Amino acid sequence: MPAHNKPFAPSAEENKAAILAVIQPLLANARHLLEIGGGTGQHAVFFASAMPHLRWQTSDLGKHLPGIRRWLDEAALPNLPQPIALDVGGDWPAQTFDAVFSANTAHIMPAPQVADMLRGVGRVLGSGGCFLLYGPFNEGGRYTGEGNRSFDAWLKEQDPRMGLRNLEDLEEIGRQNGLRLLETKQMPANNRILVWIREPQG
Repeated sequence: MPAHNKPFAPSAEENKAAILAVIQPLLANARHLLEIGGGTGQHAVFFASAMPHLRWQTSDLGKHLPGIRRWLDEAALPNLPQPIALDVGGDWPAQTFDAVFSANTAHIMPAPQVADMLRGVGRVLGSGGCFLLYGPFNEGGRYTGEGNRSFDAWLKEQDPRMGLRNLEDLEEIGRQNGLRLLETKQMPANNRILVWIREPQG
């Protein structure tokens, strides 16, 4: 439902504080971050407000940008530029970033687009930069909880191309694109934050 004429996702409101607690220390030295799949814009506003040292560049498909702009315009934060259009299978920004963040995207994108996302991150992330990916994932080909099993079934009913991705598969695709999975952080409701680092290039 819109909130004051802005799009609103209850899940973003519920998970933002837990996510911030994990990512804030990891982004202490970052200065320019790209968010993939900004959604409503709620995360961008909350995280940019909490980390004023960090220029938070959010992005999404063009159809979502008007809603994101409403959140950003209302917040009027100096470190929160206007959102940019980004289709992971298309053109990516020319510049590099110190960090990349994405929440609840891997299970929405078809599997080939998830691979596109990891390839793109490998291109735009500077050496030593981190990629933080939040969401539910399978581990060892198994669900980590009954809630995730039900959620996966619901996703596939909406679109058979959607569904929870296997952690080990993502780790391998990342490795092929210069991304090394450093750790997996447990989050509420059987979610995880996957922490990758961009290996030195060249």
